[in-house]
Amino acid sequence: MSIVKKISNQGGTMRNRLWWLIAGRVVAAVILFLLSRTLFSSGPSSSDHSVFLIFLTVTALSIIYALVLRFNDRWQLQAGLQFFIDVLCVTWLVWVTGDVHSPFAALYIVVISLASIFLGARAALIVSVGCAAIFTALSMAVLWGIISPFTTTEIESSTLKVIQAVGLNDVAFLFVGLLAARLAQRQSRYDVQLTEATQTLANLRALHERIVESIRSGVITTDLQGRIYIFNSAAEEITGYEAEDVRGQEVSIFFGELREQIEESMQAAEAGEASPRYEADCLTAEGLRLRLGFSIFPLFAESGETTGLVITFQDLTQVRALEETSRRQDRLAAVGRVAASIAHEIRNPLAAMRGSIQVLRSEMDGGSSQAELMEIILRESDRLNRIITDYLTYARPRSAVHMSVDVREVLSETFTLLRHSPEIKDGHSLEEDYPDQEMIVNADASQLKQVFWNIARNALQAMPEGGSLRTELRRAPGNRLRITFIDSGIGMSPEQVENLFEPFSSRTGGTGLGLSIVYQIIRDHGGTINVRSLEGQGTTITIELPCEKQKPEARSQEPE
Repeated sequence: MSIVKKISNQGGTMRNRLWWLIAGRVVAAVILFLLSRTLFSSGPSSSDHSVFLIFLTVTALSIIYALVLRFNDRWQLQAGLQFFIDVLCVTWLVWVTGDVHSPFAALYIVVISLASIFLGARAALIVSVGCAAIFTALSMAVLWGIISPFTTTEIESSTLKVIQAVGLNDVAFLFVGLLAARLAQRQSRYDVQLTEATQTLANLRALHERIVESIRSGVITTDLQGRIYIFNSAAEEITGYEAEDVRGQEVSIFFGELREQIEESMQAAEAGEASPRYEADCLTAEGLRLRLGFSIFPLFAESGETTGLVITFQDLTQVRALEETSRRQDRLAAVGRVAASIAHEIRNPLAAMRGSIQVLRSEMDGGSSQAELMEIILRESDRLNRIITDYLTYARPRSAVHMSVDVREVLSETFTLLRHSPEIKDGHSLEEDYPDQEMIVNADASQLKQVFWNIARNALQAMPEGGSLRTELRRAPGNRLRITFIDSGIGMSPEQVENLFEPFSSRTGGTGLGLSIVYQIIRDHGGTINVRSLEGQGTTITIELPCEKQKPEARSQEPE
């Protein structure tokens, strides 16, 4: 492919040079015509007419050359033909302006030089020999009377002087041809070396670009002002931005203010130490939050001068999520053990206290103040019993009964119950978006319903003045299902999102275990749950569950 491109470039260059040759020939013909009118103004009119005829011939030939060049791609052959005709035209001009004594014999040297430039060393030697031969033949033919001189000059030349003049011109033609051939050879070698050097630089540049593009870490290079000018493929994949969109922008759009980090990295580079590692939060092109780990290195020129910065970074979002998951599981396990150990210790005396209060309550008048106080005790004991039940559910969840479940049905039942619950107010609207085909997972239907119910109730509580709650069900890559809950509520801060699934993190006065149980159920089902929220802009909760694996017999019957 590179060879074809190289040949195409050379052909295009030769074509352009031929256009310049044609245009230059016309200009030279005009100049020579005006010059001949000045030199031979006192000569016979036949010479004047012949020079004018030569001028018209050259002009007509140039027009023909231009037309042929538009439709012909054999440029070397066309250039050789033009130089052959040029030699004939120069010979004609020399004959009509004094043959051996013509001042225009020097045009042979111009033709030889141009032939070396356009066609190389070999063509220069051939044209020089041809010019010497045709000039010698013309001079000898006029001298010996084979053809009559076109004009009668006042110069009477002997045979010896004519031979001397012809020999001197021939030597000049041949010497110019040899010199032009030598220069053409040297220029050819320089062109080859230049082409090879250019190709080598292009290959090195392509290699460096491929290396940068092949690095799986994000690579950004900037100038000293922090403007981006290289943004590799891994950087595009991590951030979701295209290189064309961020080139020329400040690198702070990804890592924030970097003045202190740059100074520390430069000091470490000067001291020969490893560059420090930093972390920063970044928003992708889709608005997702990423945790990036990055290092900064100086970019040096060949002179050793610092010309910019190189920033390499990796996406640590999953790593930090796994670390946070591990810490959360440790905390949940600790809370679970505490809840399991104290739940029974609290529930037994609580039951005895409640029974005693009920006995006393039955023996008292229903309208007395003591009876009202006992009712309060009973209600609070019931609330305390519910809290203990939540703790036990969280600490020792019941064993899940997995079976094939159509997630559409579970979501539909949950939203039907939700529409008839006291959580719904006049300003609330519920939207459901399910596909037509079945969405089967291997799960516990009651636990999934508990997950959907808790998430939906939290969304409604986040919209006290009304709003919309929308759920979507779609297939996701990797044989998974994606359930999305989108509300237009008050949203959450990044800190609240981070602690959302922690126990005791409720903002509504409950136990704060509802979403902790949701997280535990989704984890036990092999799924993932992600939260995206901004204060004042609502919350989006995305759940992904693995689809039920089909049996080989059923899969083999499906069309591809």
